[in-house]
Amino acid sequence: MHPAPAAALAAPTVTQAPPHIDYWLLSPMLVVFAAAVAGVVIEAFVPQARRRAVQFGLALIALAAAFVLTVLQVGSLPPGEAGVTLAMGSVAVDRVALFLQGTILVLAVISLLLIAENRRGESAFAAQAATVPGSEEERGHVLAGSQHTEVYPLVMFAVLGMQLFPAANDFLTMFIALEVLSLPLYLLCGLARRRRLFSQEASVKYFLLGAFSSAFFLFGIALVYGYAGSVNFADVNDVITSGSSPLFGQGGEAVLLIGIGLVGVGLLFKVGAVPFHNWKPDVYQGAPTPITALMASCTLVAAFGALLRVFYSAFGGSVEQWRPMLWVVAILTMVLAAVVAVTQRDIKRLLAYSSVVHAGFVLTAVIAASPEGVAGAMFYLAAYGFTTIGAFAVVTLVRTHETGPEAGELTQWAGLGRTSPMLAGALALFLLAFAGIPLTSGFIGKFAVFQAAMAAGATPLVVVGVLSSAVTAFFYVRIIVLMFFAEPAEAGPKVVRAGALTGSAIAVGAAATFLLGVYPTPVLDNLVPQPGQEGAEPAAATADGFTR
Repeated sequence: MHPAPAAALAAPTVTQAPPHIDYWLLSPMLVVFAAAVAGVVIEAFVPQARRRAVQFGLALIALAAAFVLTVLQVGSLPPGEAGVTLAMGSVAVDRVALFLQGTILVLAVISLLLIAENRRGESAFAAQAATVPGSEEERGHVLAGSQHTEVYPLVMFAVLGMQLFPAANDFLTMFIALEVLSLPLYLLCGLARRRRLFSQEASVKYFLLGAFSSAFFLFGIALVYGYAGSVNFADVNDVITSGSSPLFGQGGEAVLLIGIGLVGVGLLFKVGAVPFHNWKPDVYQGAPTPITALMASCTLVAAFGALLRVFYSAFGGSVEQWRPMLWVVAILTMVLAAVVAVTQRDIKRLLAYSSVVHAGFVLTAVIAASPEGVAGAMFYLAAYGFTTIGAFAVVTLVRTHETGPEAGELTQWAGLGRTSPMLAGALALFLLAFAGIPLTSGFIGKFAVFQAAMAAGATPLVVVGVLSSAVTAFFYVRIIVLMFFAEPAEAGPKVVRAGALTGSAIAVGAAATFLLGVYPTPVLDNLVPQPGQEGAEPAAATADGFTR
């Protein structure tokens, strides 16, 4: 028998000192977590008649307070440093993470307005999810005015996971954040008030496919750990850069590449990239529309933040190995989703495939692997988030009849510009932004990501992106033509009066879409590296594990 190595016989180091935790830098997440826990307590002790107002007020105040704390923390970062790590290196706080967290919180506030909308005592959520759809028991709860106020703490837990997801600095923390944001969304997707069976089917499909993607993600983490001997992003990057694995020595590259691929599957599923996009159309269509707006904006920002963190901070030393994989995924995402979107006849499914296409556009910035690519991706995510929430807010107002469900079929939107020109005008603005027409935020976002890709030598990818944009513009313009130039059907769309909450969501979305299109300078100047700054440096992880 060979003697055991001396390292294996060494006694493990026992740490008795408690870890130092900077609660100030963790305060935005702690505020959201406290509000989520308090929301659970409220469900148990506050009378049902007052529960909705208390839950909504608590959630709104907590999100606003967390945003203010996030803004204040930008000035708390050490000058001249990329950022700091917290909780024994498991959480990274840098400017990229703070920008993404702030964006998530703002978009969550707007989504919360849609979630809280209550017309004549009727919300977008089921009166009692535990009842059998169509049963007398369900009818009794509807007549009694029962409401699911549990949605507010569920939303807060989901937002907490979204905050932690792009700030995680090791794979285990990121996996926990992934589950914290996903599990509440699985439940929320099945709580639609109408088309209950379809909503429950969407929830089950999202849960099953999400479980598969989490399994791939976890298996990829195991392989990366086997190669690098650590789950910390900076340590993983050091091992990859040195090319010497603690276990395999100079070999084992196949294990690393398989691990990168499996981790990529888990993250690409959350962003909805092809071929991991099949859940999006069904889930977006079946979920309550306010929850669809939350997923289409906040979840996308959080997922791309995590993607940037992993591929730049952990896998930054193997850019040339993972870049071809993302090339293929980005091209498939932009082309296939654009072609399939042309055939859609349901407005929510069309917006779902639109979300897939936009994920492909953001991937072009990720592939650039440069500070300009990071900046372009961040601007695109923020701009797209405001626009998509506004679009889904409009969808909540267009019904088949006064008390009927939302008008999903595109033919039911014919003549909307004549019956409700203001609402149709707002949707037209959002659609033009999706298409990337100048003077909208979508044009500036596409210009930023395509410019970063071209600077990195990915010109063929930009050509594919421009052609895909032309295809997507067709079906966006088709909806505008249908609203303003088609004759309204005899049983045309019925527009319900926008409440103060939904109206505010549409107004904020439209204002952000327009302002970021005509005056994006304040945002871009703080995101894009200026000449003479660190823009000339590669965007791979630095020695301290941060994405600069």
